[in-house]
Amino acid sequence: MLDTRFPRPVGDIGNPRTFAFPVRYSTVRDASPRRVVVERDVRLIAPFVVAARALEAEGVAAIATSCGFLALFQRELAAAVAVPMWTSSLLLVAEIEAGLAAGERVGVVTADAASLSADHLRAVDARADTPVEGLATSSRFRTTLLDDLDTLDEDEARRATVAAAERLVARRPDVRAIVLECTNLPPYADAVRGATGLLVHDITTLVRARLGTATRAIA
Repeated sequence: MLDTRFPRPVGDIGNPRTFAFPVRYSTVRDASPRRVVVERDVRLIAPFVVAARALEAEGVAAIATSCGFLALFQRELAAAVAVPMWTSSLLLVAEIEAGLAAGERVGVVTADAASLSADHLRAVDARADTPVEGLATSSRFRTTLLDDLDTLDEDEARRATVAAAERLVARRPDVRAIVLECTNLPPYADAVRGATGLLVHDITTLVRARLGTATRAIA
């Protein structure tokens, strides 16, 4: 987990009620949203490795993170533990796109489009030209996440997330599925599905889909 204080409603990966199975959390001290998202601070790799290994030692079946921008460090973190490590929902982009018809694309809705680079996409084997749309820079939701504020307007957050998805599909009619990069967007995934009529995936759908496979492999 990033070191944050903003509220995490049900659906957010940081709320244990999001899942129907036990979840253990480990917070990486001083791993702020800005250090991860904007600064891409490689000095955070080591403490994330320490946290991941500690969770592994506790006996967890798999590990995920609370920020999709950690996709940049997918290879390093996955190599550090023997259990499956899923840093980001961006791991789904190439997998989903492989199942679409020729010319159809997966689009990404992110917390901060200016910071989501081709490097993040390549790190999880997604195409560098993947269509991306971010929360509006004027969105209070975006400010809450990046500045780690202690209040959250869930109605505004829902509107901001839906608006970003609608901008994405209006700009790119070839998009046939959406991946929500930010782990704080899943509470609004149903609203995005309703507004766009598309399949919508996120870190929580990734965890639920892969956990059974991971558990069987470990057993």
